Amino acid sequence: MASPPKRPKAAAGSGADPLPAFLAWCGRAGLELSPKVRLSRRGAVAGYGMVAAEELEAGEVLCTVPRTALLSQHTSAVRALLLQAQEALQSQSGWVPLLLALLHEYTASNSHWQPYLSLWQDFRSLDHPMFWPEEERTRLLQGTGIPEAVDKDLANIHLEYSSIILPFMKAHPNIFDPKVHTLELYKQLVAFVMAYSFQEPLEEEDEDKKGPNPPVMVPVADILNHVANHNANLEYAPHCLRMVTTQPISKGQEIFNTYGQMANWQLLHMYGFTEPYPGNTNDTADIQMVTVRRAALQRAKSEAEQQLVSEQWDFLCQLEMVGEEGAFVLGWDEVLTDEELSTTLKVLCMSEEEFKEYKEQDGWEDDSGDEENSTLSNEALSRLKTPCKKLLYDSVLLTLESYRSDLKADEDLLNNKEAYEELSRREQQALHVRYGQKRILHQLLELVH
Repeated sequence: MASPPKRPKAAAGSGADPLPAFLAWCGRAGLELSPKVRLSRRGAVAGYGMVAAEELEAGEVLCTVPRTALLSQHTSAVRALLLQAQEALQSQSGWVPLLLALLHEYTASNSHWQPYLSLWQDFRSLDHPMFWPEEERTRLLQGTGIPEAVDKDLANIHLEYSSIILPFMKAHPNIFDPKVHTLELYKQLVAFVMAYSFQEPLEEEDEDKKGPNPPVMVPVADILNHVANHNANLEYAPHCLRMVTTQPISKGQEIFNTYGQMANWQLLHMYGFTEPYPGNTNDTADIQMVTVRRAALQRAKSEAEQQLVSEQWDFLCQLEMVGEEGAFVLGWDEVLTDEELSTTLKVLCMSEEEFKEYKEQDGWEDDSGDEENSTLSNEALSRLKTPCKKLLYDSVLLTLESYRSDLKADEDLLNNKEAYEELSRREQQALHVRYGQKRILHQLLELVH
């Protein structure tokens, strides 16, 4: 079953449909839309979407967006100001210049981008967890990792607004007004950038030399919704961006882009939606690294054994295999942080003598015949040595305790259509996040039991 990807572009009952004016603007801006597709609410999963009006083959160009039609810090009407202040606008997120451009363009009545931004007549339809009351966020999402991620986002948003945005606006009172360009609007625009922007990948030769490219808004391309099993992809060329089909598409079928290999918790946190089970083949579950340490300490029977675990943990930190805020990431078919988990399990299960020898070799050893150092597929997990299995098993049990409900309770809700439909949209989205994570964790329990 398809999920409601992305958030609706305009609130229901918000007046005339802005789509015709937007399509006219596309023509003036040089965007080319294939006659074989249409943008519409009808036939789309959520809000607007792109639907095939005719049969499509793999490799067909659906739309071409010239780089001059991208909304970014380099194309906004305030680009000269942003360039002049680029040193002062540096931040942890790297989004401040784009967000300032959006603050201006979204509120300026004569903005060149007005027909595009009118697709979002207000941002009330954005329903990222950052907009949920804290009590609701904790109640529905405890254990998923989302509340912690949102807390960091909100702290960063407040810091950026007070220390960078406000001083910049006060320096340019003829363009910006803190009474109009409020913290609340800034927060909404952060969610807008999270959900709809694109980040051009770096060329391979630049990956080690420079930071990531700043996000940009890509009209038309951002109308496509997301599923893991997508049928189109955005391609980058020197003078334009193209949305291209990756497989044949039938007439009337919705065309989906991909935002990358995103777990449901990431989709809900960044985009405000999830893919119902079993649709998201990229779903993951986390075991916090400190949870494995906790399991190892609980297993230690004496003070000396607890001291050994502490020393082993400190050594793993030195090797940069673990950290206080890190997590081991589990997919459906394998552990995605395989080296970190396999090394951690091995070191925490060493005897004092084994650990002493391992330390003397600075963490190096001949593991040519050690199956545990290969990719941690599900099969490899089932072949772990017994002490490692036990430690992993205990770590999973501790992780499952962090949720407010168990797998069976969530499963019963999903299987009871009447009860599920009585849930609010937020409750449904949270349920899909929790259920996918718990399924992966229970699968691991069975593998290492």
